[in-house]
Amino acid sequence: MAATSDVLGVDLEEVVSKLRVGKGVRRTLRPGGRLHIDRPLPFLFVYRQPSSSAHPGTEALITTQASYLWISGERADEARVAQLIRAIVCVMVDAFKACLVLEVSVANAADASAPDAPFFRIVATPDGEPAETVADLEAELSQVSQDNETRVEVERRAVPSAAGVAPLLDTKNRPAGCFVMGLEIQPPTADASSWQLPQAHRQLRRTLARALKHAAFHFSTRRTTQRPSHFLALGRGRFLKAVSEADRQLAELSNRFDFLLLSTPRNTSEAWAEFRRSRFSKEPSFSYPPLPFDPALMKRKLYEIQLEDIEDPAMEDLFLEQQDGLDRRITMLSDRNTPRFRYGSLQVFGTVDDPLLAEAQTLLDRIPSRSREGSKGDALDARAFAKRARQELDRLRTRWGRLPAEVRIRTDIAGLMVSRGHLLVPSKATIPASRVDALLQHEIGTHIVTYYNGAAQPFRQLRNGLPGYDELQEGLAVLAEYLVGGLSRARLRILAARVVAVRRMIDGASFVDVFRELDRDYDFAQRTAYSVTVRVFRGGGQAKDAVYLRGLTALLSYLGEGGSLDPLLVGKIALKHLPVLHDLRLREVLVAPPFRPSYLDLPDAVARLESLRKGAQVIDLAKT
Repeated sequence: MAATSDVLGVDLEEVVSKLRVGKGVRRTLRPGGRLHIDRPLPFLFVYRQPSSSAHPGTEALITTQASYLWISGERADEARVAQLIRAIVCVMVDAFKACLVLEVSVANAADASAPDAPFFRIVATPDGEPAETVADLEAELSQVSQDNETRVEVERRAVPSAAGVAPLLDTKNRPAGCFVMGLEIQPPTADASSWQLPQAHRQLRRTLARALKHAAFHFSTRRTTQRPSHFLALGRGRFLKAVSEADRQLAELSNRFDFLLLSTPRNTSEAWAEFRRSRFSKEPSFSYPPLPFDPALMKRKLYEIQLEDIEDPAMEDLFLEQQDGLDRRITMLSDRNTPRFRYGSLQVFGTVDDPLLAEAQTLLDRIPSRSREGSKGDALDARAFAKRARQELDRLRTRWGRLPAEVRIRTDIAGLMVSRGHLLVPSKATIPASRVDALLQHEIGTHIVTYYNGAAQPFRQLRNGLPGYDELQEGLAVLAEYLVGGLSRARLRILAARVVAVRRMIDGASFVDVFRELDRDYDFAQRTAYSVTVRVFRGGGQAKDAVYLRGLTALLSYLGEGGSLDPLLVGKIALKHLPVLHDLRLREVLVAPPFRPSYLDLPDAVARLESLRKGAQVIDLAKT
């Protein structure tokens, strides 16, 4: 081999050397294209770009994979493409005893009449080898459904390469242990260009990505020495610059504002006095902190983030969802004190459906409105509670290591909250002694622990919170109260009252109407009824407070089905994110969470948790 061994703009010796010692390779090729091998793997997906293609951007169909080659399809480059592929294959065969080369191509509109659904043609050698991989790929592709049934055919060819081009590796130069297959895609829909519309193309790209991983998994486990634990383990194990840059930009924009602080009134105590003077007949006026940003400029920066450059489908999906979630929250903040805020809140936090409303009303009906529960014992003021909170943080530090969280007493908030990983305590707080442990585990054992567990991950969205995270976060926080024996019946009634209040707000009830219903119909103390109503009507009408009971209900169902608590503590996530986080764990992208709530070390808490795994309803958590 020549000293420089330049092939298609890359040093072939360097590529081979890196692969032999287990390193990854990512190189831009000449005259165009890319070689990406995340780490040595016994497969390589190839796409050759035709000189005149009716389908630009189709290389994205393979760039989702951990090992791919996207290169020019010019005849003048065929020999050098073959030289590059052969060099890579030889390394992989030496390492794994076998290697699969699968070429993906897209048929032009003139090649066949376009069906109404994706049409896949698997091209294999006359002997059908590797037979099991062909069968597995056929089975996976048949499940790629759009509007109509997907068609999959298998064709035997002496040269299993894309139509109209030379074979990637001819029979004479193909190393022993190397298997070559082709996959031709006839785009869906009668309009051969419509499949490239963003949504249709993205869907095809994602479903094909899964099918190709399955094929690589089955080939690896049956033909090679590699034994991946799961097909998802063959995905990318490291992030590219596009992912890191998008993550950084999204995190910076998210950190520009604190949604909860900016949507919470600063004058709740003064407004209570005003409301009481009106004999509870006139909605009080609320004031809010000024916005520290220009919403229009913030949105401009938000949509300048180039998520289309992300090759990893799982990360692209998460970031697209995060981008949309930030957009909606920015819109809500710019709509404070207008009817539009309410509609934005429903998009972000969801509504109250009839089953959730029925569960809330059951709690209100079955739990007495008057109870001596928690009436014994002293109350802690802000300083005393802050001291206990700092002791809890010290306990976590002693067990698990450095924790930057602080406890700060604030004059501009009405309730406990965690902001940017710090616990904020209202200066006028009065907390019953019976609720201290529960609140510590709610705020520190859940919100702070998941914040810093998320901060330990290689991307920052798990710290800031993925869209929809509030429901699981608050469900976990209320569960923590129960596990330490601090979820009182009065607390459950308040969570139920919040659900009823949100539903009434959605249905058009006024502030005064909701207050009176809680006061007169459900027998809440007037100050408690006021606090619930303020939370629901803050900003112009906020549906967030329904997530506590909804999240607890969903969490109990998850535990009753055998779900584990540990995956839920990795960061601020929703239950719907568990599949993609499972994907990232299998790829060893995520690290083990560094912090664990202290309540999981308590025998009573562990016993209660095990009991919930047998199945429980929210009403079962009420103390008898």
